Amino acid sequence: MLPSQSLLPAVVFALAALQALASDTFLAAVYEHAVILPRPSAQPVPASDALALMDRNMDVLEGAVKEAARQGAHIIVTPEDGIYGWRFTRESIYPYLEDIPDPVVNWIPCTDPSRFGRAPVQERLSCMARNNSIYVVANIGDKKPCDSGDPSCPEDGRYQYNTDVVFDTHGKLVARYHKYNLFRGETQFNYPKEPEAVTFETPFGKFGIFTCFDILFYEPAVVLVSEMQVDTVLFPTAWMNVLPFLTAVQFHSAWAMGMRVNLLSANTHNTSTAMTGSGLFTPEGPAAYHYDSATEEGRLLLAELSTHPRLSPTYPPAINWSSYATSIKKFPGENDTFSGAVRRDIFTFGELRHKDGNYTVCQGDLCCHLVYQMSDKRKDEVYVLGAFDGLHGSLIKYHWQICTLLKCPGTNLSTCGQPVETAQTKFEMFSLSGTFGTSYVFPEVLYSGVQLAPGEFEVLRDGRLKSKHGTSKPLVTATLFGRLYEKDPPHPLRISPKVSP
Repeated sequence: MLPSQSLLPAVVFALAALQALASDTFLAAVYEHAVILPRPSAQPVPASDALALMDRNMDVLEGAVKEAARQGAHIIVTPEDGIYGWRFTRESIYPYLEDIPDPVVNWIPCTDPSRFGRAPVQERLSCMARNNSIYVVANIGDKKPCDSGDPSCPEDGRYQYNTDVVFDTHGKLVARYHKYNLFRGETQFNYPKEPEAVTFETPFGKFGIFTCFDILFYEPAVVLVSEMQVDTVLFPTAWMNVLPFLTAVQFHSAWAMGMRVNLLSANTHNTSTAMTGSGLFTPEGPAAYHYDSATEEGRLLLAELSTHPRLSPTYPPAINWSSYATSIKKFPGENDTFSGAVRRDIFTFGELRHKDGNYTVCQGDLCCHLVYQMSDKRKDEVYVLGAFDGLHGSLIKYHWQICTLLKCPGTNLSTCGQPVETAQTKFEMFSLSGTFGTSYVFPEVLYSGVQLAPGEFEVLRDGRLKSKHGTSKPLVTATLFGRLYEKDPPHPLRISPKVSP
């Protein structure tokens, strides 16, 4: 006897859930979206105009959701600011915000859209998930009223939060996350009073979620992985690429490897603001990634990932990042150094003057050791070994320790540390290590043209970043990027701003 039509969706979902439970892998998707932006305005537009713009963006996102589901994806992540953009004041973003309830309310906006007031964006996202039997992750704005009884309540009587939402295959709201570490330009939003460690269980693993700038801080990023033991992190972002160490694909891949967790990174696409670079990253390296600074086109990426990477036979071992570097004597080169700026950070550099050699460069408590051999020593390219141990940032400061093998843009040493995308020199081998004062170190290798190097390098248990069989492409940088969270100064802006109504 066949099940009735009304039972078919439930039967299909149950079979899919059982299949996912029985599988060691799942299919994930991210979509890099070229956001349709509103016209800049300091004043709010009518709610109908705001919704019209958001619907145009959701039309594009829905197409990506349908295609990901057609290919069998279990979950899709869309970017930060992907529904309305980022050109806002506190006042002008208000028509784009909705009241997003705590997921404990057990709500499916697709079938009960008016339960918590007007919520057309949540309704549509919920229906995307429900109609395509896929988890949908999106970034929207939350508004929460407050009053004079709350001493930190803004003068306009509401909190506004940069917010991620997750809807399951039924369209149910299963996660809501308020971004804790706002970037300096996000004055339209408030800081949450406390960090949120948001997790949820699925038939294909335990998930956590945070947004963009959060990835550089202990809370919530490290807490989710180290304390909450999530299998996969969902990461909507609007990441502006910054060479030589902080392009999106470069750092996000390194973070997934350093934290030994899956990271589903969906970036906004906008070449005028250097936003591009999305990927599905694993503890072993990138499963799929995309970087395109030449066009204004979006891109859907899919990859099969381990459901529980810690149980995988290929799961990398824990690293003692300073073991090797603290066990050897310093190589030559420490006394033949110069200073150079990577943006505002003053590095100590040592030029690699020969085709091969051993070098040590130190700054503060950090000594960086390099053993290398170039395929050919070109006269028109200069490489340096660099060390940085200090606070980064102008207003919001945080502590970095960085060891880097880095190409300079020109032959003049004063250019070392400035952005460079291309190179012509390949390396037969390199081995980079440092006396890091932290267990949170992220290994980066970037080739010419902002290309990653999956499978071409390894990190040994003693903390050495080594090439396996030489570099297949010219090298821009090999970097060990460390974070000393305990040395971060207090955050200067983590208060709710008082504004005039």
